[in-house]
Amino acid sequence: MPTLVLLCGLLCDAQVWEPVRTRLPSPDDVRILAFPGFRTIEAMAAQVLDSVPGPLVLIGHSMGGRVALEAVRQAGDRVVGLGLANTGIHPTAPGEAAGRQTLIDRARSGGMEALAEAWLPPMMGASAERVAALMPALRAMVSANTRESYEGQIAALLARPDAETPLRGYKAPLLLLAAEQDRWSPPAQHEAMRDLAPQGELHVLADAGHMLPVERPEAVAQLISDWFVRHWPGD
Repeated sequence: MPTLVLLCGLLCDAQVWEPVRTRLPSPDDVRILAFPGFRTIEAMAAQVLDSVPGPLVLIGHSMGGRVALEAVRQAGDRVVGLGLANTGIHPTAPGEAAGRQTLIDRARSGGMEALAEAWLPPMMGASAERVAALMPALRAMVSANTRESYEGQIAALLARPDAETPLRGYKAPLLLLAAEQDRWSPPAQHEAMRDLAPQGELHVLADAGHMLPVERPEAVAQLISDWFVRHWPGD
């Protein structure tokens, strides 16, 4: 049986995936990996491959999706299943560096707490009540990062490797998870990924934004569980 590994995104740690992990059929067998202190997507992917032996099912959220695709490029024979949530495969867009620099400047001038206040709210898409309940823990998660680690992850994203080629050549099971209210990685990006890998199973969830795993953990866990059991039923 492959090991299911959940990969975290920018400024995120295990608490983004933990509500999903605990709802999966064998949560103790599931790994969560985050990437503080890294400065390249390539190094993040190598760390994933070095940390967990044997065949892998990688499900990446946001930046973690790009890490998963880079792991496919580095060791495609080991990645027997792939999940991509709230992510994309496009290269660096015009104006992207300037937009990210604005947030870096916010962190430099006001600290990581100020960054959390500016960065988190636009990414949320759940009900106001749900967002209010989630926000304290998410702010604390972002604020726990060092500015140096944040800038390193931004450098990694701006110098991100080609993600289209690994996806285009990927033939194993593929799960695509999008959120209707995700303005950062909208459903159209996931539809484009399915066009490149037609075996992809795409689900677009309502009442959620870019932080889908914490906004709709029950639904995400059910989709992952159903997909995993269908392809790797075990004994």
